[in-house]
Amino acid sequence: MSKIDLKKLFEGLQGQMISQLSTNREFIEHPGSKGDALENAWIEWLRKYLPNRYSVDKAIVIDYEGNTSQQIDIVIYDNWYTPFIFTQNGFHYIPAEGVYAVFEVKPDIQGNVGKQSYIEYAAEKIESVRILKRTSTNMINSGNKIEPRGLTKIIGGILTSTNSFTHDNNDTIKKHLSEQIGLSGIDLGCIADYGFFYVDYDGQEDYKNLDFNQRIADYYNTRNIREITFSNAENSLVSFFLQLTRYIQQAIGTIPAIDLNAYANTIGFTIDQEL
Repeated sequence: MSKIDLKKLFEGLQGQMISQLSTNREFIEHPGSKGDALENAWIEWLRKYLPNRYSVDKAIVIDYEGNTSQQIDIVIYDNWYTPFIFTQNGFHYIPAEGVYAVFEVKPDIQGNVGKQSYIEYAAEKIESVRILKRTSTNMINSGNKIEPRGLTKIIGGILTSTNSFTHDNNDTIKKHLSEQIGLSGIDLGCIADYGFFYVDYDGQEDYKNLDFNQRIADYYNTRNIREITFSNAENSLVSFFLQLTRYIQQAIGTIPAIDLNAYANTIGFTIDQEL
């Protein structure tokens, strides 16, 4: 039986993405253009390697009351059970129920937007998505009616090309991450030339609470950081991809079915529930 060297395949994948990000950073000088190029590089890479059931776009996330998130650099969302995506004036508006993960993209893990560090800025954007109200309703699976499921967790992270922290690098990053709590907590991140990291939390949902929005908010507001783990630099992108895929496929699974009547009510229409 012939074999292929998976380690070398992963090393090749790592090299391709590093090359793409390095080219964008080196040759695109205008700050706005550089930011767009980096975002597009990450988006195209995720589109290429994630299964087709997941869509990846820059977007604004909305809820059934018309509340909106901040503009999010990368949104990974469902394209099977999300029945509508609005596109207006070049912006995608994605219902909050369809969102698996959101990411902020920056050239460097070190830096500031005004008085906020890049990590704090990313956390604020993540919170702007998680705070939105989501619906859940029953669905039909293989002819059987499935009761509404609890709201799924929304993964939040930051993606950068490099790390310019020069002293106690991991400890400095860990300090910034540990300051992001509640709905703004960061789950994972990738620094392409430095390493991937994930934040391991303790915490448990109260499954007796049938107010799903309150239940998920309580989960985020009571969980605590147990440990923050970093990969080696040479495995940063591969580690990130494998961990992200594990989260969305096996820790989250299928998103809740959207209650379309909650959205139809905004136009004064009631959807018939039965055929």
